[in-house]
Parts: sequence; C-alpha cells; structure tokens
Amino acid sequence: MHWIQRRWAVPVVSGAAIVASFAASRLAGASGWPDALMIVAAVIAGTPVLVKAARALGVRVVGIDLLVSVAATGAIVIGNYWEAAAVTFLFSVGHALENATLAKTRSALAELIAVAPEVAVVLRDGQQTEVPAATVGVGEIVLVKSGAKVPVDGEVVEGSGAVDEASITGESIPAEKVGGDRVFAGTVSTGGFLQVRTTGAGADTTLARIIHRVEEAQDAKAPTQAFMDRFSAWYTPAIIVLAIVAGLVTRDAVLALTLLVIACPGALVISIPVSIVAGIGRGAKDGMLIKGGEFLETSARIDAVALDKTGTLTEGRPQLTDAVALRAGWDRADVLRVAARAEAGSEHPLVRPILEAAAAEGLDVPGLPEHTEPVAGKGIVATVDGRRVAVGNLALITADAAGREPEERVVEVVAELAERGRTPMVVAVDGDVVGVVAVADRVRPEAAEMVRRLHRAGVREVIMLTGDIEPVARAVASAVGIDRVRAGLLPEQKLEAVAALQREGRTVAMVGDGVNDAPALATADIGVAMGAAGSGVAIETADIALMKDDLLRLPAAIGLARRTVANMRQNIAVALVTVAALVAGVLLGGVTMAIGMLVHELSVLVVIANAMRLLRPAAPTGRQDDRTRSSHPTDGTTELRTAPTAA
Repeated sequence: MHWIQRRWAVPVVSGAAIVASFAASRLAGASGWPDALMIVAAVIAGTPVLVKAARALGVRVVGIDLLVSVAATGAIVIGNYWEAAAVTFLFSVGHALENATLAKTRSALAELIAVAPEVAVVLRDGQQTEVPAATVGVGEIVLVKSGAKVPVDGEVVEGSGAVDEASITGESIPAEKVGGDRVFAGTVSTGGFLQVRTTGAGADTTLARIIHRVEEAQDAKAPTQAFMDRFSAWYTPAIIVLAIVAGLVTRDAVLALTLLVIACPGALVISIPVSIVAGIGRGAKDGMLIKGGEFLETSARIDAVALDKTGTLTEGRPQLTDAVALRAGWDRADVLRVAARAEAGSEHPLVRPILEAAAAEGLDVPGLPEHTEPVAGKGIVATVDGRRVAVGNLALITADAAGREPEERVVEVVAELAERGRTPMVVAVDGDVVGVVAVADRVRPEAAEMVRRLHRAGVREVIMLTGDIEPVARAVASAVGIDRVRAGLLPEQKLEAVAALQREGRTVAMVGDGVNDAPALATADIGVAMGAAGSGVAIETADIALMKDDLLRLPAAIGLARRTVANMRQNIAVALVTVAALVAGVLLGGVTMAIGMLVHELSVLVVIANAMRLLRPAAPTGRQDDRTRSSHPTDGTTELRTAPTAA
C-alpha cells in the first residue's frame, strides 16, 4: 500500500469515489451503488485518520483524529453516508494541504541542507583527488575553483577570489578572499582559485552546526505552544463529553456528531508551531540563528539592550586619528615619523596604529631606535639618531623635561583630544614638545543606525556597559545616540548592571564578543553573539547568534521576533473565532457536519497562509518609543546619560 503514503493519493481516490457515487445516483437501476461508493470514499479517506487516532490512544493522547474518526463512524452507523464521506474527504484534503504548506515554511532549512557540498577536490601527493567532503581530514589542502562550492571550513593558504557567503551570513555581496582569510562549507566561489587548508569537514563545519541548530530550534516548543498542548489535552476530551451530553439531551445523534467535527482544535493546535517554524526559518535565511520558540517569545519582549563598547560598537582595532604639530618648522608628517621611530622598539599596545599610519602615508621609518626605555603607566623614552624622544602622557613629558611643565597650548590640545574620546600621546624631542599624536578605536559606521532601528523596533533603552574610561565612553555614546552609559566596569559589575535592569522589570538582551562579557551574557534574558560564523561555541551557546558581524542584524532579529509573536496571536484569534462561530451555527441551526469540516479546514489553511507571510523579508519599520531612564547606579561606577537621538 505504498500509494497511500503519497500526499495526494488518499484525497484523489476518495474524491473519485464521491464523484462516482453522485454519478451512480443518476443512473437507472443503480440502487445501492451510490451509498456503497460513499462508504468506500469514507473508508479510504478515514482509514489513515483512524490509524493515527489508534496510535495516539496507544500513548494516551486524545487528539483531533479521534474526533473525526468517531464522527465519521457515527455518521455511517446512522446511515448518513454523504456526511461521513464529506468529513473524511475534506479532512484528508486539509491534511495534504497542511503538509504541503508546512514543508514550505521549512524551506529555509531545506535550502541550507541543499547547499551542503557532497564532494571535495583534495591535493594528495601532488595529485587532485575527488573524495566525499565528509572524509576530508583536518590540515588537508582542498582546491576551490570558480563556480564550485566550498566543501570544508578552512583557511585560504594560496590564491585569491570572491566567495558568495549568503548561505552562512545572509550577506548577498560576495566577499573577497586572500591568504589567511576563513572560508565556510556551503559557500560558493564566484571567481578566482583558492587553496584551502581544512579546519573542519562533515559534521564539524559551520554549515552543519547551523543546520543542527535550526532543526532543534524549529522543533523546540515555545511557552505558549506548551500551554496550547496542555489545553488541547483537556479540550478534546471535553468536546467528546459535550457532544455525548448534547446527544443525550436532544436525542439528536447528528447534532452530537456535528459538534465533534466543528469543535476540532486543528487550527488552534497548529497556530503556534507553524509561526515558530516560519519565523526561525526566515531568521536562518538572513543569518540570524534563534535558539528556539522560548527564546523567540522572550526576544519579542526585549525592552532594554545592553552592549559592550570595544568590538561591538567599535571595530576593536585602534587607529591613528590625529597627528598635530606644535613646534615651528615641524609638520604633521614630521611628528608622526619621529613618534613611529621611537615606538618601533616598544611593546605598548598602541604602537601598531602609529606604525601602520606611518607606513600608509609612505613615511620612512628605518630600523629600531638605539635605545628604548618603557616608563610604566606613562609611555616610552627612546634614543633616535642620537636624540632623546619621549612619547607618552603629560606626566612623562614633565618628568623628561626635568619638571618643566608643558606649555598651555599643549595641555589644551591634549584635553581636547581626550574629551573627544581619543587617547593622546605627547611627542617631545630633547625635552621640547614638537606635537601630539592620538589614537582611537573607530566607531562602527552602522552603530548609530542600529540604535535608531532598535528604538523603532520597540526597544525603550540602549545601554553601553564598558570597562573603558569615562571620556572615551562619553564620546562613543554621543556619536551613536546611546541612552545610558555605565563606564569603568569590571566583568562582575557588568553582570550586576544586567541584573539591576532585570530587577527593574526589564527584559534584557546583552550583546558582546569577549570573555569579559560572558557573565553578563549568561545573566541576560537573551544573550546575543555577533560574528558567530567563525565560532562553533557561539552558535551552540548563544540564545541568538548573528552569523555576520553586522550590528544591523540585531534590530532585525528583534523585529522578526516581534512579528512572529504577533503572527502567533493572530493565528490563535482566527482559530478561536472560527470554533466559536461554528459552535454557535450548529446550536442555532444551519451548519451541517460537512459545512463545519469545510470551514474548519479553511481556517487551518488561513492560519498556515498567515504564518507563511513571515517567510518574506521585512524592511526595518516601526514606531519610536519613549526611552525610559532608570535610577542612578550606586556601585561607584560612572553612569552618563546622553540626549535622545531622533529615530
């Protein structure tokens, strides 16, 4: 009976029997055949339903299949063959359509599975060998030609090209790849030739972890769905009892059987899981992995977002921002050149941006200084071409000049740069100040737009939690429109800041990318990991994993969660209104068993069609919410509030 397993086989054969019954009723001498064909139609369409009902009863589950089975069997017993055939036929059609549309809502996962490569070209003993992708060993060299799928996770060791990473990050623009860059299985080379050293293959790739996470998330139940499951467990037996009582009181078996059919909670049962599957699938397609229905519902309630500064709001890579000449005869290039010469022998973390800036501007910085002396907490003193060069804070310059205070102009420039959130370093040659250089961690260009979109998505307050100093925190907050700043925080103080927000009744999302953020991420209602494509740990542990290191994915994820929960509520309303209207129609007269089943199946399809709207990408829209300010901290850390930024 393999044919009965095919999605449309049962409704097609059952429908053909119904048509044959109507045809037979018009033929002379066909007495008995119309009823027999109706019974055949009911048995064909009803047998799979009866089997499912029996299996469910075997595990003590009373579901919609039992209601339909009892109603159809009762209709046959009392001789209402057309009603029995109509109910089972419509139910089988609805079930087939339901399966087809549910498969559509899982299309994002199907697309992910489809991009998984099956073979890889490996360089072994100097020869190109085609092998199953899952069998490639770590450290082996895989060749990726133009137009081919990348079969493994790895690092480019030779060659260059462009790779379409939409299946992993959701980014439609191909990424340029050169030596040292990472590539991921399932992405597609759009040009060039790459030699990739394998770091993960088969189940150990980012794509495999994403597929596993999406499968788990789509099957995980949200709190509302769990409640509906418990509700259905009581609702269905209650309907059976109600139908029996109604039949006994009215002595109308048709009424009792009709109540069984029209009160089926099919649309109600499917209203939530279909929205969750569609919402999580849409997120996966856009490079946003949401852990499951529970976290989707929680994300829809987020009204406070806490962000780390370094590496989240900023690029996490300090760059030279200023080189100011303060001595006659010196220009910007002279100040930068002498600072780079002095710093070339230093291990200070701010050396790199100075040296990179000098190289980028074509300044000659030959060799190392003759002598370098680091001064803890102040800077360095170096001997460059026989001259004493000091690079550091004002205290260093004062000490190097035998206690002579720098000129007022120097102090003003240093103060101005610090106020703008930069780290100034004074440059002095043989005790005389020649200029000031400054470095800063560049604010991400999309940070301000992210804050605006968060507010439009319904987030009331965006808070920066940073261990950085007050002036830098103030400057970054002002630049991007942060509502509140907590500066000078240790990791445990970030945790306490998140907990304090929760005690205020806020639903908090914490976004971070470093070990120092881990306690706060674990404490927050929703922990968000950014740039998770390169981290298997982030994909597995974060409540929301944003595969691309793009701040704008955060408001998109929250907006998707809110749309999904709104969609769930719409579906529940449709299901409840339909059942209430049908029950009223039966009790008042006019709604038959067949009409009730038809309307019931239409309500199921309406619910599924509504959920499928989530599969469409949505533009960032919404309203500007008021930004709530909470009480001042009492832990001694610095809190700053900035003026609201217009959305």
